[in-house]
Amino acid sequence: MAQGTLFIVSAPSGAGKSSLIQALLKTQPLYDTQVSISHTTRNVRPGENHGEHYFFVSKNEFEAMIAEDAFLEHAEVFGNYYGTSRKAIEQILSTGVDVFLDIDWQGAKQIREKMPQSRSIFVLPPSKDELDRRLRGRGQDSEEVIARRMAQAVAEMSHYAEYDYLIVNDDFDLALSDLKTIIRAERLRMGRQKARHDALISKLMAD
Repeated sequence: MAQGTLFIVSAPSGAGKSSLIQALLKTQPLYDTQVSISHTTRNVRPGENHGEHYFFVSKNEFEAMIAEDAFLEHAEVFGNYYGTSRKAIEQILSTGVDVFLDIDWQGAKQIREKMPQSRSIFVLPPSKDELDRRLRGRGQDSEEVIARRMAQAVAEMSHYAEYDYLIVNDDFDLALSDLKTIIRAERLRMGRQKARHDALISKLMAD
């Protein structure tokens, strides 16, 4: 069976990567594409389910997994751990399913080092003005918070060249089409096609 591809997607806050991934998943059957589910030590919030939104584990469990090198990447954010399980990702990929992972550049760097066969995509906004407009459009942040988010966005965007693909999310439908095109191209790579069509190729090459 053809091995699935791990797609790492990064972008500054407000660039629209989460919306693009969710829109993409609605067009793809579960047997083709899934989104990665992270492990976390934070408390379950209303409406969240274990194994659907996150794998909720204790701090001791998480630290034991760190000691076992069980994560492709992990980080501590505001006192809680978050991490991507190597075993969980590899199990899905082994069934031929592509996995999307929404993560920042630091996590992406960790994963590329451990899984060099993964493919990485960076999403840029069309301008700083548009990024500022999108951040303000949420209507819940102070000027100070928006300024901090903009500074973080610029820092995040400085790592765009470390990725395999670049999408500018100006027109959402076009950006979504670009994302689909990347997936399609990766699925047509020789290794995957050869594995998928092994029986056909054997027949075609037979005397």
